[in-house]
Amino acid sequence: MQTELSPRRQTRVVQVGKVGIGGDNPVVVQSMTITDTRDVEATAAEINRLEEVGCEMARVAVVDDAAAQALGAIKERINLPLIADIHFNYKHALSAIKQGVDKVRINPGNIGGEKKFIEVIRALRDAGMPSRIGVNAGSLEMDLIERYGYPTSDALVESAMRHIDSCYREGYENFVVSLKSSSVPMTIKAYRLFAERVPEVPLHLGVTEAGDPAYGAIKSAAGLGGLLVDGIGDTIRVSLLGDPCLEIPVAFDILKATGRRVTSPEIVACPSCGRIEIDLERIVAEVKQRLGRSKLPIVVSVLGCVVNGPGEAREADIGIAAGRGYGMLFKHGVMVRKLEEHEMVDALVEEIARMETEGLGAQA
Repeated sequence: MQTELSPRRQTRVVQVGKVGIGGDNPVVVQSMTITDTRDVEATAAEINRLEEVGCEMARVAVVDDAAAQALGAIKERINLPLIADIHFNYKHALSAIKQGVDKVRINPGNIGGEKKFIEVIRALRDAGMPSRIGVNAGSLEMDLIERYGYPTSDALVESAMRHIDSCYREGYENFVVSLKSSSVPMTIKAYRLFAERVPEVPLHLGVTEAGDPAYGAIKSAAGLGGLLVDGIGDTIRVSLLGDPCLEIPVAFDILKATGRRVTSPEIVACPSCGRIEIDLERIVAEVKQRLGRSKLPIVVSVLGCVVNGPGEAREADIGIAAGRGYGMLFKHGVMVRKLEEHEMVDALVEEIARMETEGLGAQA
């Protein structure tokens, strides 16, 4: 299927354990644990559960000295790259570096000032360890709040710029940047401003405090979708209330919907309307269920409307356009065969299985 996807921003690569961020690497999906980091076994178990559902990097909260000291033991029990999330106490960042984590997230607004920030940066540089400079609207430096009156996209970018300038002065370039807000418009504007100003730095995308799973998924899609289509973004986290495993399929669905990273079939279906003359809802549900484990990066259309159905089916990699109990199976724009309604799902799934055996693997 043809798309009008903008080229990815070409950034330098930041290597986090075995995962590369930026450059030509696929957009990386990550999450954050909700366990008490001081509980090594529970935290490691949650990270391993995140890995099972497709998460590619895991971040843990470092709330005190004991949590910082637990990082090494957690890392020994997991396969995913481990990220230490640091707020308020710069010494926790220094401890995390000594514990050998794969990456450190620093919040420049509450790390304790420029002097302490520089100390952390020098330790990261000397250890050859990457970091994320994570600017948040809720914890901007007070001088920026006083200047702008309240958090703005320009204030977020200014905070990031002052700190990456410090990194460059110290000879440290091994970092990614995030500019997060719970406001979708502010988030989008901040990322676009920064991406234009500093094109070489990889970006971690996210809408912070997005909310419960239902609304948070919509809010994250609204905030991240346009940026991804425009080629902005190298790693993403969908921040949802509750079990972090719920974040992973939402993140991959956003990547799929934007065409930025497709790792499973995309099913296109008609909305309900009075023109539909087959049991489309049942057919779509069955196709989705039977393709649940497929990693084929294709567009599958299942359409029950004579208005747009044939044209949309031709545009998909494979699809059915149906009505009045019959349908036409299209593959790469060519009609393959005519089917009765009871044959449609079997024929479609069999043809997709044949496509898999022809060597069409999932995108990285």
